[in-house]
Parts: sequence; structure tokens; C-alpha cells
Amino acid sequence: MTPSATKFSFAVVADEATRVLILGSLPGEASLRQGEYYAHRRNQFWRLMEGVTERDLVGLSYADRLATLLLAGVGLWDVIHSAERVGSLDADIRRATANGLTTFVAALPSLRAIGFNGVTASVIGRRQLGVDPGPDLLTLPSSSPARAIPFGHKQAAWRKMNPYLGPPR
Repeated sequence: MTPSATKFSFAVVADEATRVLILGSLPGEASLRQGEYYAHRRNQFWRLMEGVTERDLVGLSYADRLATLLLAGVGLWDVIHSAERVGSLDADIRRATANGLTTFVAALPSLRAIGFNGVTASVIGRRQLGVDPGPDLLTLPSSSPARAIPFGHKQAAWRKMNPYLGPPR
């Protein structure tokens, strides 16, 4: 087996008006190469978030996608700060160190819900946040192309975040 390379999460995308925080596990290879959240062309994240925010995202530049998420009250980050991993699969993550979720979440005054993008993110994030973190915790089906369930099923689960956003700013 090839030695694992250490991978790092991206900077957080959130502000004081963030009402929903989406937490992934750790960026995949395509995302790391491009320096962008959810950059793999088959990852369904941006399409799923269009249904959540009711705003166009897929047709925008990456910078405009992030700005649009923030305007809709959505933030992004990962539960893992760094880990060794060959490839992009969560099952291959080794020696993970966590991002400081508890402190960060406590500093978001408008936060209503945290959506975990996949089971791995949920397990790690819930372990960090404890039994009563304040905001509601939602485990979402992974937006990854490796999670092969129909898009409509994923979209229905992800739209459960809509009520937490309230009216757009």
C-alpha cells in the first residue's frame, strides 16, 4: 500500500449570520487539487444546496457560490482538521485530528442547525459536540458520488434544512 499523505481541511466559510453549518469530513482529492469545497464534478453538493437555499449555485463561479451561501445563511467547514488518507474515501482516513467545533459553534450566535454531509462527518462531529450542542444536528446522505442513492432521495433529506434558514437576508 502507498504511504498516506497528510491532508488538511479548508478554512471555514461562515459569519455571524450563519444559521445552518454544513460539516463534511475532509476534502477529497479533486477539492484539494482545486482548493475548493466540493470540486469533484460528480459531487452533488452544489445541486443539493440549490434546493436548500432556493438560489442558483451550479452556474456561478466558486467565489460567487460561497458568497451566495453566506447570503442565504449557510456556512461550510469540515470536522477533521488533518488526517492521512490515500484517495478520497472516508473509509481510508487515518490518524485524524479534529477541527475545534465546540468553540467555533459556540461563537456563531445565529446558528440553528448543523448538517453533517455523510455518516463519517456525523460520527466525528457528534462525538466532538456532545449530547446537547445547542443547534439541531442533522445527518444527511453524503453528496459524494460514492454514495449511490437516487438524487431525489438525497434532495428530500437535504431540504430538511430549509426551515432553519428562515427568510433570506
